[in-house]
This record gives sequence, C-alpha cells and structure tokens, in this order.
Amino acid sequence: MKIGIVGMGLIGGSIYKDLKALGYDVTEGAAQDCDLVFVCTPMNKTLAVLDELETVVKPETIVADVCSLKEFVCQKPRRQVQPESACDSEASRAAQFRQRPYRFVPTHPMAGDTKPGFENSREGMFQGAKWVVCSECPPELREIIEKLGATAVFMDADEHDRAAAMVSHMPMVIAKALLLAADDRAKSIAGRGFADMTRLAATHNEMASDMIHMNAENIRTALLQLYSAIDDVISDG
Repeated sequence: MKIGIVGMGLIGGSIYKDLKALGYDVTEGAAQDCDLVFVCTPMNKTLAVLDELETVVKPETIVADVCSLKEFVCQKPRRQVQPESACDSEASRAAQFRQRPYRFVPTHPMAGDTKPGFENSREGMFQGAKWVVCSECPPELREIIEKLGATAVFMDADEHDRAAAMVSHMPMVIAKALLLAADDRAKSIAGRGFADMTRLAATHNEMASDMIHMNAENIRTALLQLYSAIDDVISDG
C-alpha cells in the first residue's frame, strides 16, 4: 500500500513518522498511484486540497482528512443544495452530503499538541487516542488507524462537531479568556492549577481561529451548558 500525506505539520508529520517506522511506503503529497491519502492541512485550506485531489487520485483511492470539524468537509456547497433538502431529516442530510470521485472518509484523530509543525511531530502521537470516523470506514483505513495505536469511534458529522465544541474547542476558548481576564497581580501568585487551566491558550493561532470561527454556534451552545452547570455547582456548594 502506498500512502500519501498532504500537509506535513504536527498531525501529518506524526502519521508520517509512525507509518515509516511501521514499514509502509509513505510519501509527502498525493500521487496518482497512492492507495490512501491523509489530508492534514489547516482547516481553512482543506476544501481546496480535497477539490484538487479530484483531478489527481484514482477513483478507488481512499482520501481521509483529519480536520477537527467535520460538517464543513461533508456538506455540499450551498449553491448545490436544493431548497427541499434543507429540512432536518436523515434523507435530507444524506442529500446534502458531498460526493467525491474518490473514496472520501471524514475523520478526526483526537490527539495533538499546542506546539505546531513537523518539528514537534513524533512517533506514538496516537497511542491510546480515539480516532473519530464520520462515514463508513474501509477496512484498509481502519487497519492503519489501529496500527497507529488509536481506536476508531463512529459519529455523525454534526454530532462530532457538537462534541468537539464541548471537549476541545470551548476549553480552548475558556483558557484564552481566563488568561486575558487575570491581571498581572493575580498572575504573580498563580501556581500549577492556573498553568494547567490555561495550557490550551497556547494553541496555534491559525488553528484556534479556524476552530472559533467555523464552530462558533456549537461553542456558544456549549458555553451556555457550562454556565448552567456552574450555577448548579455553586448552588450545590
């Protein structure tokens, strides 16, 4: 199996290093003879890459993105969605799913670091991690996910984006907000707890911006749920 990786950053580099260590034929970029391609570019560049691959890879090639949001890579552009498909039903959601001329599989490995770039990638990044898959998963891809040390978890794209807002994107927003809210006097006595709470504030700016702007509605909903839970905690205390 020949595997291509588009985007040699933290995630792409870690996949590359693991697969090389496992003895796979891995190349940077996507060639016509690739059997599997991982698209590991920033979210704001991913759709353009997926479009470009339509004229590069074979119909039988598996293409898996690793974006931390899934609905935007699954849906057709708005101009291609018929008005009668806009209602919220299983049939209408299926009609809005974008078809690609290759075997597209939207995925998201729940692993990473606040430090970006290939220089911070490493073998073993995905050991013990969950790897979300938002469509049927070809056996070849599932085998790769498992060999990387991860466990495939299946979710709908919209369900994934709501969950990601709660457990990943909202905590990053809170970390950034907490760092902004604390004045210098408070920071001067901060200890390990404050450092732990604000660690995600160091998330790479481009990644953070994509998460906030592209998942804003789900993040706001998660924040409202958090406010309600905080009120319950205070009331119970």
